[in-house]
Amino acid sequence: MISLGTASAVPGEIDTGRLPVGEARDGSEVAVPVAVVNGADDGKTLYVQAVSDGDELNGLGVVRQLVPQLDPSSLAGSILIVGIVNIYGFQTAEHRNPIDDTKLNRAYPGNADGTASERIAAATFEAARRADLVLDLHQGSTSCMIDETRVRCGSRHRLHRECLELAKVFDCGYVLDQKGPDGQLARAAPDEGVPTIDPELGGAIGWDDESIRKGVEGVFNVLRHYGFLDGEVEPAEQTLASGFDQYGSPAGGLVSFRKELAEPVSRGETLFEVTDPFGDVSATVTADSDGLFWRHRRLPQVAAGEYVCSVGTNLDTY
Repeated sequence: MISLGTASAVPGEIDTGRLPVGEARDGSEVAVPVAVVNGADDGKTLYVQAVSDGDELNGLGVVRQLVPQLDPSSLAGSILIVGIVNIYGFQTAEHRNPIDDTKLNRAYPGNADGTASERIAAATFEAARRADLVLDLHQGSTSCMIDETRVRCGSRHRLHRECLELAKVFDCGYVLDQKGPDGQLARAAPDEGVPTIDPELGGAIGWDDESIRKGVEGVFNVLRHYGFLDGEVEPAEQTLASGFDQYGSPAGGLVSFRKELAEPVSRGETLFEVTDPFGDVSATVTADSDGLFWRHRRLPQVAAGEYVCSVGTNLDTY
């Protein structure tokens, strides 16, 4: 039998339940929704989690479609799933955990006696450590962004090659291979010997059906490649960026983009213009480097210095 929180499944079964992660202000238990898929045959363990940032729902959309499609009788190994990690942020539709104003994906590996976010991180990290592979499903918050996977352990990490392989197998077509901030699950789990990637499934307010479809397909790619399910996987050639240039607005006003997502960018090309309410151009921003137009803000209005867009740089294919 395999258990996660109150979910327990014998070989060939699926069960759902709750994993306690703390107590609310009224003293009631706080627990996140979990699922255990225990395959009929022995094999590896995959850990999947979603919504560590409370407004990033595409990963939850993947989980919601994935679990009903899984047949444990034809599965080798097991899958541990946490459907909603940042339960406080999810309930209030906020990116950060409103209890301690923390971005939860900066709290790993966590602390069982720490802040609310550290307690959630500790409980979910314990599940991740049990796995052979980890998928931490994200999206570009509410920004517009390409579908990509992120390898966050850094190129000198002993598991870099394994994480890069996992990203390619997931096969969103684009990979950001850049060491991430401390406290990310995709940084902490490789230190425990578990290859981990951070799929960033587009960006949306609410669901994005196409990004969710790619995410479900990506998880099944992983399940087939690593022997959980029968079938062959031949990932397409991926575009890899090892740099990420972010651009802010030099003036307040309204943004007009001159590039589309995933479009190549040449150094010196115009990325966007800023106009006043009457259409007069007050600023033009050009690319500092060659790259790929990766992400941009959703709303047109900006203040001087506010984030506008990002370009993936140092491109390669593999």
